[in-house]
Amino acid sequence: MPTSPTVRPLTPATVWLARGRRTGGAAEETLRRSLQQRKDSQDIDDFVELPADETAPSERVFEARWRVDDAVTVRARLSLTPGPGDGQEWLLVAEAEQPWREAWPSPAGLFWPEEPDTAWVQDAATGLSLREINPLPQDDKETRRLLRNAVRGGWHIHVVVHEAMTTDDRGRVPLARWLPPGLRHRVVEHRAAPQQHRGLNWALRDLGVQVPRGGAVVLPGTPAPEGYDAPDFSVRAVFLDGSEPTDLVDAVKRFAALPRPLPDGAEAALTALREDWHLLTLQEELERQRGLVAMYAEALEAMTKSRDLYREAAERAHEALAAYQESAGAAPAREEPSGAPAASPLQQLTRTLERFRSRRPAATAQDAGSADVEQVRSEP
Repeated sequence: MPTSPTVRPLTPATVWLARGRRTGGAAEETLRRSLQQRKDSQDIDDFVELPADETAPSERVFEARWRVDDAVTVRARLSLTPGPGDGQEWLLVAEAEQPWREAWPSPAGLFWPEEPDTAWVQDAATGLSLREINPLPQDDKETRRLLRNAVRGGWHIHVVVHEAMTTDDRGRVPLARWLPPGLRHRVVEHRAAPQQHRGLNWALRDLGVQVPRGGAVVLPGTPAPEGYDAPDFSVRAVFLDGSEPTDLVDAVKRFAALPRPLPDGAEAALTALREDWHLLTLQEELERQRGLVAMYAEALEAMTKSRDLYREAAERAHEALAAYQESAGAAPAREEPSGAPAASPLQQLTRTLERFRSRRPAATAQDAGSADVEQVRSEP
């Protein structure tokens, strides 16, 4: 009997998510230096690195908080884990007090340094750039495998652009340059050469989309978000002349606004952000302590009520026992039944043997006396 797939919860409107890979070592030191610079320039309010004994042995966690629009607080948590080779994978979840606006700064751009350090701007699943153009492989089968693996997990928005003709430097402007800050580290741009159009559409058959010649499409991902319709996110023509691709940017924005399931592994990260937050202000710490005091008071009150109920139950039990004992002492003694119960055959045999043993010495003495009398009579 087939089982229904597990339905993943949707990404809250207040949450920003990204996942990537950083090549090279010293990622922790890079984050410390970058966050300190952000704090000194007042781009963020504060940050903290959690002690290693409070996280998994192979995981390092950084927390940061800042304000957007002068009043909305954003809390963010970035975790580092070992990746392939000498690299490390990072996972970032941020949550604002209001629904997220793509005009707000990218949380990844506040944790990591800006250019020229681009070692961290890589998709964790494919190793492709999150900010530059990624040419598709020349082999159609490799292209199919790449795109199928790229959309799995649902972490990033993948866009495929087909070049109608070979472009010059003006046509090599990455799409990320035209995106709002909140989308620049969430989009992977794939670029197909003019001769790859037929093979590209063959590779995209499994995803149910097609790329118009000289156009682009936003891939649905796996699973596709609710409300995704391929024609609505397909752009018929993208002019690669250095001008802003308005239609494509609009398609990416509309796709980002769709309700999307939480990516693989994001639910645990979001729970850790909400329930294991360390970077508290004085006011938040005071409110937290007040909450703990209220919780302890409720627990103490419940224990006191339980103790009183137990004591009352014990007193009633003692009273009931005393009343029973008094009623038992005042009642007349119960007469034993006149007829004794019949003994079992074994009991009768035992009693017979006991009587035989008690009579045997007397019988022996009587026999001895009779023998003496006979002896006297027989003497002359």
